[in-house]
Amino acid sequence: MTGSTWRYRWAYRQNERRQRVFRAADEAWRWRDEELRRLRTLAEDFGGSADAGAGLPIELDPGETVCWVLPAAQLVEVRRATVLPAPELTVALRPGPLRNRRPDGIRIADTGIAVITNRRLVLLGGRGRRDWAYGKMTGLAHDSRAPVTLIQVLDRRRASGLLLPAEAAADFRFKLSVAFADAIEQREAVLAQLDEALAEHAQRKPLRPAVLTPAQARLTGFVRGGARAVAVAAGIALLVPTALILAAPSAPSDSIRTEVAAATAATSAISATSAAATRAAAAMAGSPAPTPIGAPHLCGAPTNPLGYGFCAGDPVRKPAAEVCDWFDCVPGFWAGRGYLVQCGNSSVSLAGGSPRACGQHGGVQRAFRAPGPTAGVSPPGT
Repeated sequence: MTGSTWRYRWAYRQNERRQRVFRAADEAWRWRDEELRRLRTLAEDFGGSADAGAGLPIELDPGETVCWVLPAAQLVEVRRATVLPAPELTVALRPGPLRNRRPDGIRIADTGIAVITNRRLVLLGGRGRRDWAYGKMTGLAHDSRAPVTLIQVLDRRRASGLLLPAEAAADFRFKLSVAFADAIEQREAVLAQLDEALAEHAQRKPLRPAVLTPAQARLTGFVRGGARAVAVAAGIALLVPTALILAAPSAPSDSIRTEVAAATAATSAISATSAAATRAAAAMAGSPAPTPIGAPHLCGAPTNPLGYGFCAGDPVRKPAAEVCDWFDCVPGFWAGRGYLVQCGNSSVSLAGGSPRACGQHGGVQRAFRAPGPTAGVSPPGT
């Protein structure tokens, strides 16, 4: 590889990687946008009809309509008296994963068909019918780990509710919230929440990254492995003189002195080359050259000029735009909404704080920290 060919290859690789990251982030953003718009439309058009209850063993009151039916539901009752929080108009837009399990302290009392109407929630069970009228509800709680919803009403002392299949729980909870809000004439409050979520999501739309040119190539890109290879070589070279000295007797021979001097000279040459390459790359970009942070000062983190390590400091919530030039970023890195963490397979993610962070990369290992306030730089194109 001669002349400036390596610069063109560097630019091609970098642009390919940036486009790959952008496509993953854009796909995730579009999926979320479609889901929010679906919920907005559902909340606005949510309703039912008396005909929807045809064939069900339920007698509807005048003006009552059936909005939703689930044929597989279980009636649960709380073993001990408890006080549930008052019903709220907040809808869960990002429900967490639920497991098909029955929490401690409740028992299954019946099995049947769950029906949501515009006035009440009903379970048509084998042992009878159980109603929860919206006008009498004093408490409502959705279990965050199990597909269980508990309700308190004025005419019953103990709380009861439904245990649903995990895959149907999120849809049930959203529709129950809309039906309850509509019953107390507060559907507009739910629509306002969804409009706010859509507006906030629109601001997070990933922008297509700028195209890098060969003139922006780092000198370290000429070396196979890039900046990492230079950093590793420098680290190894720094260890050679120490190893030779420790292995030598108390009075080192002339041959050992010669080897130590040669290793020291090699270390200085590699360090000088690495520093020159970093300064040259920074000069091409029109910004001051970053000063690499030595490995001992990063508490075991990969060597990088950004100062991100595992020592004490603030979590890195807004990493520098070139973070993926120094670390192995996971696909969809810039779509993360947390802080910088290292995964089990040594890749890095920006989803720290989320239970799904590094889910496909060995789980979260450690969080990166910066020595001071991490103002950071926004992702490319933002």
